[in-house]
Amino acid sequence: MESKISLYIKTILTSIGQIMLQENPWTGLLFLAGIFYGSPVMGIAALLSAVVGLFTAELLKFDKTEIAQGLYGFSATLVGVALTFFFKPEPVIWIAVIVGSALATIVQNIFIRYKIPAFTLPFILVTWICLFVFHNLFVIGSPAMGAETAADTNELVTVAHSFGEVIFQGSVLTGVIFILAVFINSPVAALYAIAAGVISTYLSLQFSEPQTDVHMGLFSFNAVLCAITFSGTRVKDGIYVFLSVVLSTLFDIYMVKMGWPALTFPFVLASWITILVKKIVPKQYQ
Repeated sequence: MESKISLYIKTILTSIGQIMLQENPWTGLLFLAGIFYGSPVMGIAALLSAVVGLFTAELLKFDKTEIAQGLYGFSATLVGVALTFFFKPEPVIWIAVIVGSALATIVQNIFIRYKIPAFTLPFILVTWICLFVFHNLFVIGSPAMGAETAADTNELVTVAHSFGEVIFQGSVLTGVIFILAVFINSPVAALYAIAAGVISTYLSLQFSEPQTDVHMGLFSFNAVLCAITFSGTRVKDGIYVFLSVVLSTLFDIYMVKMGWPALTFPFVLASWITILVKKIVPKQYQ
């Protein structure tokens, strides 16, 4: 029988794995390793946020099965990483990481309770609020980071960036680690996501988006999430993957042109539309 500590560790890692819809603690461990490699500060924030998400869910007595599945930690984890990506890690930001992670967990529960497929929407809502507050009301500067540039336009490097940018990571090695992390749990999902990165990159270039941004994966990480969400072994699954990938890329391009912080909202919106299409399609064709 597993000890309480080992169960907590497993749940925390599973929560981190759920960022890319993988209910696998080993996937979560690789994600965490990749984040720490890219930025120790972001790694600490990710771990802290996942812990806050877990204990918030336990304190409020959310469903134990859902907690074990990691459903209350992935949005919280993304909040922590996002805040340490956008802002200097000053004390007020660490307070925001804790409060924001708890809030994201509570919002996640509301969506789950009403059976609404929120995906990463709790993370998006909390982060949008924090971006507004710390850009306008209590101004905090951006961290001084030596961002990696995509000097190599090789498609495989771009795909690695696409995976990495899902969790705000710009390192090619981190992206490769993320690909392997998904692959060990779901090879089909990983392969679909790789294809999505290529398709989304090509589509973004057709709309004359800045090549540096495109090859850094900034227009394709939402497509990666869509591909993972709708991946499967049937031909029909490929159709839904393609639809969601195209939609998410177009939404991403539009939001960037409008100057809005897209985060993973293009993924959420494209997924909602794709789910609606699946419900409209007659059952014999689903």
